[in-house]
Amino acid sequence: MTTSRQLAINRLRAAGPDAAAVDAFLDAHPAPIVEERRCTFLHRGDADEVHVVQRIVGLPEKLPLRRIHGTDLWFLVLELPERSRINYQIEVRRGEHYERGNDTLNPHLSYSPMGSSSVCFAQGYLTPDETVFDPDARPGELVELTIPSRALRRDARVTVYLPARFRRSTSYPLLVVHDGGDFLQYAAAKTVLDNLIHRLDVADVVVAFSYPGDRLVEYANSAAHARFVTSELLGALEDRLPLLAQRSGRCLLGSSFGAVASLTTAYRSPETYGALALMSGSFVFTDIPSDHGGGPAFDPVVKFVNRYRERPRRVADRLFVSCGVYEPLIVPNRSMVPTFESTGMSVRFVETRDGHNWENWRDTLRDALSWIYPGPQKLIYE
Repeated sequence: MTTSRQLAINRLRAAGPDAAAVDAFLDAHPAPIVEERRCTFLHRGDADEVHVVQRIVGLPEKLPLRRIHGTDLWFLVLELPERSRINYQIEVRRGEHYERGNDTLNPHLSYSPMGSSSVCFAQGYLTPDETVFDPDARPGELVELTIPSRALRRDARVTVYLPARFRRSTSYPLLVVHDGGDFLQYAAAKTVLDNLIHRLDVADVVVAFSYPGDRLVEYANSAAHARFVTSELLGALEDRLPLLAQRSGRCLLGSSFGAVASLTTAYRSPETYGALALMSGSFVFTDIPSDHGGGPAFDPVVKFVNRYRERPRRVADRLFVSCGVYEPLIVPNRSMVPTFESTGMSVRFVETRDGHNWENWRDTLRDALSWIYPGPQKLIYE
């Protein structure tokens, strides 16, 4: 096993490096340097302080790097369990001036609607192959729809995925995805669907990717949003497409606030949906009167979750729940599982070694979809 004295960075330190030795070291070691369970973050440049900025629950948000004496090379050794994946940035202080940005020594980036960040892949992490384009997988079709919504008082955009083997003579289950545009752009949702359906891991399914207006309002236990999904969206899709149009053939999926929207929509119509997929749900609650720390946007969420925990309701037959162990939300998600189970719902709970980000939810899609709508290949092996 690699010990701290055997780490590449410590061999460099012991050699008393000059600028040329640092150049050679960086040429030979892609950053971060992964050596078994230890990941060495690097930064080169004159600075008064350098920090890795990340959001691993239980660690300070800013982790300081140390400077190697006589050089402008800074380093931090962080131990990460196998198959972990974390997003981070580098913050540099020069006098009173701070700069924060992506790691210039690391080409791997993670993207979201908020921008990009650098990514560290610990030993053993592999990008799931279903998230990568497969030329052998027949592609499904994306169809754009606009649904006038009285509930939302706006026209609602929906992108509908039709599987490659789509036929109007067949009835299909339906998956409704909150933050649908982000799942398509940042979570490779179409590629994942094409691959999983082609490989018979997931049944042929029609997917409605929905787009929010003000998501922090519409997704935070909004009665108007629930009316749109259940009374308007389902009806419009079932009028246009050959769907099963029954409880067992309907599933709501969402991440973060989208998971809250999925749960609260099903709560208002407990006989409508057969399954929910709740990824990194923002299920913030308070056991005693206190400031929940989420800000005003979370007030209706906390009120709903507190009430649900006091009086749980069966809102579907099957729940898939997932969360990254590095997320602050891991504790409330773990706490919700026995609450869900107490209603008689079948719950599958998956923890990932990841954070609150789109790659986490991308990597979890196979577990969610193959459990909710298993294909013939999945059924054979189970």
